Amino acid sequence: MASQDSLEELFSSVPDRVRDRRPAPNAIQPVHVVYGGAHLFRNETPEKLGRIALESQRSYAPDFITFAKAMWLKGADSLPDNTEIAIDLTEMIDQDPLLAEDRYPGAAICLEIFRRTREKLRSHPVEDFRIDFEDGYGFRTDEEEDEHARSAAAALSEILQTGSDRTRGETSFGVRIKSFQPETRIRSLRTLELFLSDLIEKTGARIPETFVVTLPKVTSPQEVDVLAKLLQSHERSIAGRPLGIGIEIMIETPEAVSCLKELALSAPGRLRAAHFGAYDYTAALGISSGHQHLRHEACNFARSAMLNSLSPFGIWISDSVTTEMPVPVNRGAMLSDLQLKENIYSVHNAWRAHFRNVTHSLINGFYQSWDLHPAQLVARYAAVFAFYLEERDTQMARLRSFVDKASKAVMTGNVFDDAASAEGLLNFFRRGCAFGAFNPEQTAIEAGLSPEQLRAGNFAEIMAGRD
Repeated sequence: MASQDSLEELFSSVPDRVRDRRPAPNAIQPVHVVYGGAHLFRNETPEKLGRIALESQRSYAPDFITFAKAMWLKGADSLPDNTEIAIDLTEMIDQDPLLAEDRYPGAAICLEIFRRTREKLRSHPVEDFRIDFEDGYGFRTDEEEDEHARSAAAALSEILQTGSDRTRGETSFGVRIKSFQPETRIRSLRTLELFLSDLIEKTGARIPETFVVTLPKVTSPQEVDVLAKLLQSHERSIAGRPLGIGIEIMIETPEAVSCLKELALSAPGRLRAAHFGAYDYTAALGISSGHQHLRHEACNFARSAMLNSLSPFGIWISDSVTTEMPVPVNRGAMLSDLQLKENIYSVHNAWRAHFRNVTHSLINGFYQSWDLHPAQLVARYAAVFAFYLEERDTQMARLRSFVDKASKAVMTGNVFDDAASAEGLLNFFRRGCAFGAFNPEQTAIEAGLSPEQLRAGNFAEIMAGRD
């Protein structure tokens, strides 16, 4: 056997595994991001979006039976079509859950997802928001964009200083500027300077560490380096000190997908996240509009590349958007029964499409994606709660078995578990706890772990530290 010194020399040229080299903000990745036009942004915008979402849920899924069937929740098929018994069935589930489960398998979990979604819309409807000067804003005169840059900065500063508990400290914010392509870069830089100058001045340079500047249509790491240098310059000239404002990039060009590793290494200490833009990306590839969607094979390739290239660096990744909006097709106070049914059909179909897309993203390791309309938040939170709650008991049984028999691989049912599976189970429960689907203390107890072990460390380290 070679000596320790000779072994170290032998392996000196072998690089360590890249993992979380980016200094991450002390925050939990939001499960979504809402993009909203800068011209519409006000200090009450996040709460207003929550009210609209809650009203949509009340109008088109007022009871848990309608809600479950609209989203096609697991167990929805067992529920009666007569929604008038929803109140009685709710009481049955609350009073005798075993009887309710026997008669209507899956009803209890449908009710829980319904209640948790409704409460989320009431308490913390918007986790992440981008003040948008790009696609959601369009092209306006320089005078208009100057004014909107200042008004948006003023509105955000009010939220950060005096906003309610539902926004201040809980909701993350950022600003998306125009791209650094030749035709928009001058306008982009002016908006950035105006917005940051006013925001830093009005907040006394107290910028949350989660705040980011989003750069769209990135084609090279040099663009990210330029933005990093500009932010450093603005921080020094306006605040007189480094503020560490983060950078978020949009992966929506073939060039960006081709240089993901280089992008990951750009702007060290500032690059926080990368958001996939499916429609710009597929358009750039020449895919016709009728076939542009999140599940296109080209999108699957790009997402896999992002996951493989960016995740090892601790860079948050976000999936793209569902373009079907859950809005009524008929407007007005005097609608016929047919028109009312058409409205319900339109909203439910769009909810279902968004629910499926969010679930698809979660399954594929993208724990965040976009929302464009407040009514999409209903399907958003239904999908995220369903992702965690529907698998809670099965995954907990697997994790508990693994913890109990950590010295060897075990069989739980017909699923073979090993250390990699255990790491996946920990990731499932950690993210579920971070989102609020699970209670961290209760989850740790059920798994046979301490709260500290559940929060941090890989499975091998956890087991190595046990007596």
